[in-house]
Amino acid sequence: MTNTITAPAPVPAPVYDCRQVFAEELTALAREDSRVVAVCNDSVGSSNLTGFRDEFPDRLINVGIAEQDLVGVGAGLANGGLIPFVSAAGPFLTGRALEQIKADCAYSGHKVVLCGQSPGMAYGELGPTHHSIEDLSWLRAVADLPVLVPTDREQTRAAIRWAYAAEGPCYLRIPRFKVPDVIPPGAPFAPGRAVTLREGTDVTVIAIGTLVSRALDAARELAAEGISVRVLNTPFVDPLDEETVLRAAAETGALVTVEEATLSGGLGAAVASLVSQHRPVPMRLLGVNGFAPTGDAAFLLEHFGLTAEGIRRAVHQVLAAAVV
Repeated sequence: MTNTITAPAPVPAPVYDCRQVFAEELTALAREDSRVVAVCNDSVGSSNLTGFRDEFPDRLINVGIAEQDLVGVGAGLANGGLIPFVSAAGPFLTGRALEQIKADCAYSGHKVVLCGQSPGMAYGELGPTHHSIEDLSWLRAVADLPVLVPTDREQTRAAIRWAYAAEGPCYLRIPRFKVPDVIPPGAPFAPGRAVTLREGTDVTVIAIGTLVSRALDAARELAAEGISVRVLNTPFVDPLDEETVLRAAAETGALVTVEEATLSGGLGAAVASLVSQHRPVPMRLLGVNGFAPTGDAAFLLEHFGLTAEGIRRAVHQVLAAAVV
């Protein structure tokens, strides 16, 4: 007989598809408000709008594969007093219809909720033509257009409700990766409001979207090494929570940003621009540099270091730079 007890294997946290939450909340809004309509580009299935179409067949407009028209129709519906949720794959909604997003939505002030489905490198093997890694950079450059990147089910619901109630247009990323719930119920969700998910004193990791859970995993691993990591989530990439970011820079002395997007103009660029002017500290920016190679989404995240291990390495690098 032995006294050795075998510890049970860790139970992975359950993960969820935020596209399902998007469909549920949009349908709920449609029941509450007859002005809510959905507009898509032959993407009823990939936008998860089948249930919406079945319940509200007269309130789903399918323009076909014509993204410029997709956004233009949405702006026209908004001009007529409706509240259109315009949904399409992120790379095509933003890349093909950028002019209409700028002129018909932002400049004209039409209340159109632009829903970029399956952003980042979620389309994996379909290659860079289907990766939506430039959307944050492109749309941050457009004035009067809030850019939202929800992280989990709670934040996706909050983002949809906020977009519905907002005065003007916005861009909303709907993640395709299944993710665990990490945002506490009741966490703030408003322009310029970040969420502190973990306190820390040595370094701050600022993460968005599907990578927030990986940032938390990295922080737990680093805690075992004696490194105290603050983890911030900024669901609004634009407008950024400047006060909280600058306070984190001042209190922890080093920053790491994490995003599933190009490094040219996204979250990391926004944070770097801010702190370089007001509170310079050592930084490391984790994201995508260049076009991705061929591979599935998990491989691509690994390739660009967008993993808990990659974040852990970046923290060590930035701390080493901070003591030079």
